[in-house]
Amino acid sequence: MNFTLDLLLIPLAYLIGSISFAVVVSRCMNLPSPHSYGSGNPGATNVLRTGNKKAAVLTLIGDALKGYLAVMLSRMILGDQSLTATLGSWVLCGVVIAVFLGHIFPLFHGFKGGKGVATACGILFGINVILGAATLGTWIIVATFMRYSSLAALAAAIFGPIYFVFLFGFQPMAIALLIVCLLLIWRHRSNIKNLMNGTEGRLGSKKKESP
Repeated sequence: MNFTLDLLLIPLAYLIGSISFAVVVSRCMNLPSPHSYGSGNPGATNVLRTGNKKAAVLTLIGDALKGYLAVMLSRMILGDQSLTATLGSWVLCGVVIAVFLGHIFPLFHGFKGGKGVATACGILFGINVILGAATLGTWIIVATFMRYSSLAALAAAIFGPIYFVFLFGFQPMAIALLIVCLLLIWRHRSNIKNLMNGTEGRLGSKKKESP
């Protein structure tokens, strides 16, 4: 495959990322649009506010899988499964950024997307299982002890690129992951404000939502 055709993987990744599973699952299960209640964020945490745990789990899995599949499909099409080639591929770096941008600015859903935590996790597992597991472990540890999902997401976002450099050195993929990290932090800017004000909801706590 020539380089011009390889570049088509980037818009393809964006389209894959643009599938908002919070919206798709909610429609399939006759639930209200995730944009219409709670935080208005089309993600698993907001879908859980409907009380439908199955829908939330399906949303989480779907959003993670699209990040994973975009990376793995691109690796297969590029024709080299070696880790060294993966980390040095600027096309794959573009795929990583594109699928994440698709999630937060989805073409199919009026560019109103989620915050990207599950999709970023899927991307990391697509790059390397150890990298994904280490970053997911960071989220679990922070969420368990601090009881803030948003804080856990921010910690995982920051440590993801650090783990990558520690494991594989400074490669082009490190830049792509840094961009994803910064976008994820930007998407959590309201949560950061709430954390600083002491008004962020903790995991497992009951919070009244505006009608």
